[in-house]
Amino acid sequence: MKTILLIDGNSIMNRAFYGITAPMTTDDGKHTNALYGFLAIMFKNMEEVKPDYMLVAFDSKTAANVRKQQYDGYKKSRHAMPEELTYQMTEIKEILDAMNIKHLELPDFEGDDILGTVAKKFASDEIQAYILSGDRDLFQLVQKNITVRLPKTKMGHTETEIYDLQKVQEEYELEPQTLIELKGLMGDSSDEIPGAPGVGPKTATTLLKKFGSIDGIYKALGEEEFAKDFKPKVRESLSQNHELVELSKKLGTIRTDATVTDDIEELKVVEWNKPAVIEQFRKYKFRKYMNKFNLSADSGVKMDGVAKSKLETQTSEKAQSARAARTDNEAKLANTTQITAGAVRVDSSEEKANDIDAVQQFVNNVEIGKFEDTMCDSNDPLIFYIDTSKDEDENKIIKKEIKGVAIYAEKNGEAKVIYIKEPNDEVLKKIFECNRPKVGHNLSEAYVMLKERDIKLSNINFDMDVAAYDINPTNAKHSIEEIAFQYLDIDLAQYKPAKQTSLFEANVEEDMRIFGAYIFAIKAFQKIAEEKMTQEGIIKLFNQIEIPLIEVLGEMQVNGMMCIEEVLQQFGEMLKTEIQKLTEEIYELAGEEFNINSTQQLGKILFEKLGLPTRKKTKTGYSTDVATLEKLANKHEIIPKILEYRTLAKLNSTYVEGLIPYINPKDNRIHSYFHQTITATGRISSTEPNLQNIPSREELGKNIKKAFIPQKGYVYIDADYSQIELRVLAHMSQDVNMMNAFKNDEDIHREVASKVFNMPLDQVTKEQRSRAKAVNFGIVYGITGFGLANQIRTSNKEAKEYIDSYLEKYSGVNAYMKAQVEKAQQTGYVETLFGRKRFIQELKSSNYMVREFGKRAAMNTPIQGTAADIMKIAMNKVYEELNKAKIDARIVLQVHDELILEASEKDKQQAKEILKTAMENAAKLDVPLKVELSEANSWYEAK
Repeated sequence: MKTILLIDGNSIMNRAFYGITAPMTTDDGKHTNALYGFLAIMFKNMEEVKPDYMLVAFDSKTAANVRKQQYDGYKKSRHAMPEELTYQMTEIKEILDAMNIKHLELPDFEGDDILGTVAKKFASDEIQAYILSGDRDLFQLVQKNITVRLPKTKMGHTETEIYDLQKVQEEYELEPQTLIELKGLMGDSSDEIPGAPGVGPKTATTLLKKFGSIDGIYKALGEEEFAKDFKPKVRESLSQNHELVELSKKLGTIRTDATVTDDIEELKVVEWNKPAVIEQFRKYKFRKYMNKFNLSADSGVKMDGVAKSKLETQTSEKAQSARAARTDNEAKLANTTQITAGAVRVDSSEEKANDIDAVQQFVNNVEIGKFEDTMCDSNDPLIFYIDTSKDEDENKIIKKEIKGVAIYAEKNGEAKVIYIKEPNDEVLKKIFECNRPKVGHNLSEAYVMLKERDIKLSNINFDMDVAAYDINPTNAKHSIEEIAFQYLDIDLAQYKPAKQTSLFEANVEEDMRIFGAYIFAIKAFQKIAEEKMTQEGIIKLFNQIEIPLIEVLGEMQVNGMMCIEEVLQQFGEMLKTEIQKLTEEIYELAGEEFNINSTQQLGKILFEKLGLPTRKKTKTGYSTDVATLEKLANKHEIIPKILEYRTLAKLNSTYVEGLIPYINPKDNRIHSYFHQTITATGRISSTEPNLQNIPSREELGKNIKKAFIPQKGYVYIDADYSQIELRVLAHMSQDVNMMNAFKNDEDIHREVASKVFNMPLDQVTKEQRSRAKAVNFGIVYGITGFGLANQIRTSNKEAKEYIDSYLEKYSGVNAYMKAQVEKAQQTGYVETLFGRKRFIQELKSSNYMVREFGKRAAMNTPIQGTAADIMKIAMNKVYEELNKAKIDARIVLQVHDELILEASEKDKQQAKEILKTAMENAAKLDVPLKVELSEANSWYEAK
C-alpha cells in the first residue's frame, strides 16, 4: 500500500516555535527555532511513514474569513503571530521548495480544510493517509485509511502518538465523525467557538453516547427520560442555545471542498534539489541535518527511503568513499556559502577548496606511532587531541581515562597525525612538559587530567574552545564539530566511524580518521580565530587574560576545598528534624495529611479547603509558587510554615544530600569544575557542584559553609572587592558625583540616599540607606520601578520616583546607560573595558518583553563583564605572584567578586599582601579598587 503524509504547517511550526526555548539564531539575530523543530518532527515522521506522496498545508491570511462571516467571535481574541515566527513561516516554505515537497495555502481556507480535502480525496484501499498535526480537531477525519499522527513531548523528547479508529474510540468513547457533534455542544475555547454554556466535555459525551447526535439530543430534549438523567440547567442551556450549538458544529466541521489537484502524482516525493538544500541548511546552521543526510557526500538524497538510505550510506564502501570527497561543483558551492556563528567568512574559493583537500590529507595520514624525543626540539606549536574513555574511579577528579593522544607532525614535508596509543606517564610527561607551545581544545580539562598524573601541561598557547567563546560569548556551542562546521565549513561527522570500535579491532585505521580531522580543525581554526580576534580587538583579552586563566582554573579544580561530611550530615539531621516538625504542624493546620510537595494537593488544601483567595484556577491547577504564597503570608498561619518547609527541604536536598556525593574519598575535598566559556558576560561559573551558589545571606543556609574548612595548619584568606560593579560604573560613565564618592572613600549607599532623598549625609536613616543600596545595584541591572517596588516593598509610584531622582542626580550614569542601549541597537553588541563583546540579539525582537530584556543586558553587560574581566586579571596576578614567592598558598575558590586562598599559617601574612596588592592593582580605573580581607578557619567564618 502507498502512503501520503499530510502536514499541518501552522500547527507544527507553532509547536516548534513555542517548544524550543533555547536560543537558536542566525548571526543577524533571526530566529531559527521553528524551522529546526519543524524539520525535526517532519523528518521523524518521514522515516516512520516512508511516504510516497507529501503535502504541507498552511493557513492563508484570509483563512478564517469564511468562519468569521458565520460567527464574528471566531478566533477573535487570538494574538497576531509574533514577528519571529512570521518570517520563519516564509522561510520554511523556501526550505520545502528546495526539498521539492509540495506546500499549499488557499484564500479563505484554513490548513485543516486543505488537509481534510486531500485526505478524503485520496485515501483508499490503495493509499493510506497520515495527517501530522498537533490539532485534535483533525480526529474527526479519522477513518479506516486516514490516521492522525500527534506530536507529543515526553521526558524532553518529541514522540508521535498515533490516532487511528480504535485509539479515537477508546479515548473519546465516540466515533470520529461524532467529535464534530461534541464540539458543537461544548464549543472550543482555543478557537472561541461558543457551544452551549455550561455543557462541558463530560456532559456532552454522555449526551452523545445516549442520543447519538445533536439532532437526537434535541428530539429527546422534552422527554421525561432526559429530565431524569440530566440536570435542569443542561436542558435550559440547550433549549436556549439551539442555534448557537448548530453554529458551533458548523464552525468546528473541517471543510472538504478546497480546490486541490485531482492528480496525486503531483504530490509525489522526489529527490531533493541538493545544492539548494545544502545552501538552506548552511544558511541556518543546521549541521545536524547536514550530517543526518550526508549532504557532503556525492550521492543524491531521496526522501522516500530515509532510513534505508542512511543505513546504506553508513555501511557501503562506495558511500564512505563518496563522503571523503566532494565534486568540483559542490566544493564551489561550499566556498561561496557563508557559514558563521558570529565569526568568520573565508571568501577565497581557492583557499576553501584547498582546505577540503587538506582535511582529507590529514584524515588519510593518521598512523599509530610513538612520541619521538626529537619532536621536543621544535619551536612550532604542539597541536594535540586527547582521546578519552569513561572511568568510574571515585578517587578521580575527572572521571576519564586517557586512551591515546593524537599529535600533529610533519614527516618528509608531509602533514601527518601520529596517534600514540595508551601512553604511559613517562610519555605523557615528555609530550606535555616540553617547551613547545600547546594548542588544543578544552585545555582546562586536559590540564586537570594530566595534573592528576603529576604532569604539568606547560606553555598553553591556544584553546579552540576559549577562542570560539571570546569571538562570540553568546554562542554556547563550542565542541570541535560545531566550531569546524561554523568557521571552517567542514562537517567532521563524516569522518567518524559508522560503529564505534576499539583500537584493538581490525578496522582501527577507519576509527582513527576522526583524529586526523580533529587535528586539522584545531590547526586551521587557530589561524582563522587569531586573525578574527585581532580584527575585533580582542586578541589581547585572549592572550593576556583568558589563556593564562586556563592554568589557574585547572589548579583551582585540582586544589578543591576540604568538606567534612560529618558536619553536613549533622546539619542535615537537624534540617530533617525541623522538616518533620513543620510537616506535622502543616497537617494540623490543614486538618489532614497530604503531599506538601504536590502542587495540586497543596492547591486544593489552600484554595478549596481553607478558602484562601486566589486567581482563577488553570488547567494545571492552582499556582503555589513562592510569589503567590508570599502574597498570602498574612492570610493564614499555614503559609509561613509552608514557605519555611520549602526552604529547609531545598537546603537538605540541594546543599546537604547534593554535596556529599561530590566529596572525593581520597582527599575529602570537593573539586568543582570552573568554566570560562559559559556565561555571556564573561563571568566564571562553577558546576559539579556549583560552589558559587552556596547560600551566603540567610543565616540558616550559611551553615552549609561550616563544612568547608582548610587543612590542619592552614587558614582561609578571603578577599572581596568592595562594590566593584559600582566602581566600574563610575569609571565608565564618568559621573562626577559617583566618582567623587569613591575617590573620597565615602559610603556610596549613604551618599546616594542623601542625594535621592534630599537630606544631609549624617541624617540618612538605615532604611533610606538600604533603599538607596537597592537602587544602586538595581540601576546596574536595568531595574524597573515595578522590580524595585517588589524588592523594597513599596508602591510602584514611589519606586519609580526613587529611580527618577537617582538618574537626575547621577546624570552621567543616566547618559551612559542610554548610550549603551543606542550602541547595541546600532552595532548589535556592547563591550567591556577590555574589548569583550556580547551580541544583543534580543533588541531586534518584536516582543516588548524580550526587547526590554535586551536593553537591560545592554546596560548591564559592560559593567558586569568588566568586573568579571578585572577578577580574571586579578586571579592570574595572584597565581603568578604566589608561584614567584614560592609560598605555601593556593587559590581554592572564586565567587563573583570574592577570591579565597588556602594558606599555611607560616605564609599567611605574605599571602594576604600578595592577594590584596594583586586585586587592587588588577586594573587602572579613574576610581580606586578596594579589597576587604578576612582570615578564617572555615568558609562560614570568612568575611
